[in-house]
Amino acid sequence: MSAARRNVEIKAVDPDPARTLERALALGASDQGVIAQRDTYFAVPTGRLKLREQEPGGAELIAYERPDEVTVRVSAYRLVPVAHPGELRAALEAAAGIRVVVAKQRRLLLWRTVRIHLDDVEGLGPFVELEAVADAGSDLSGERGLVAHVRAALAIEDAALREGSYADAAIAAAPDPDLLALAREAAGRAYAPYSGFPVGAAVRTADGRRFAGANVENAAYPQGQCAEASALGAMVAGGGSDVAEVVVVSPGRELCAPCGGCRQRLREFMPADAPIHLADLERVRYTTTLRALLPLSLGPESLA
Repeated sequence: MSAARRNVEIKAVDPDPARTLERALALGASDQGVIAQRDTYFAVPTGRLKLREQEPGGAELIAYERPDEVTVRVSAYRLVPVAHPGELRAALEAAAGIRVVVAKQRRLLLWRTVRIHLDDVEGLGPFVELEAVADAGSDLSGERGLVAHVRAALAIEDAALREGSYADAAIAAAPDPDLLALAREAAGRAYAPYSGFPVGAAVRTADGRRFAGANVENAAYPQGQCAEASALGAMVAGGGSDVAEVVVVSPGRELCAPCGGCRQRLREFMPADAPIHLADLERVRYTTTLRALLPLSLGPESLA
């Protein structure tokens, strides 16, 4: 059996993908275009195993091991071209089970032996990955130096670095399924005769209770009420207080984030780092936090 290939790599949240692309091109990286990728992770006892289906390009099975560290880490991996991905996916699902599916749009750039991935990950948002491909006999010092050079050129800060894989992040970010169902049910009961845009929201309290609400429009537009406000009202009436998680559902594919007023309403009852999931009627499209939606906010503790 041939030895596993190796990468030296880092992963980071990308707060400004356009700026990162600009910096990568200024470094001299060549733009290879955008690739749509779908990674199906299987539940294996050791390491990670995923089936990657991509367009353009074919499918491949990737088995790899990599420490879950925020710092620069070494990944050992094996790639196997796959001619019939559907059949292989079904076989592996039956034998091992699917852990999670991660879909993303990847813009690939190449600089020397470093692959620069500008990823827009469904449900997680924008990330940047750097992978320096190592020769078989390398001591990896050169690859570490190349990654450090590109990182400096792209101005990737320590605070942006992330550990683990997209699969880990997707599982951690997955909303409470009952909460998601409640929000979808609420959207189906919304009163939206003027906009024709129903919205449902559901909140889960720290003690595990769930409350939902829908937008309620009014002929006098300022008298309408957002779904988030309705959900919070139901929570307060039900004796709840501390919000741990929020789901907002709308029927369109565009993200429907809480308005400014509802962000402040949520701030009254939830910590800044609690997750807010933005979903449509099929799937969660993006997960964020109140801190990201409402930076430098005024909360009830400010007035204590």
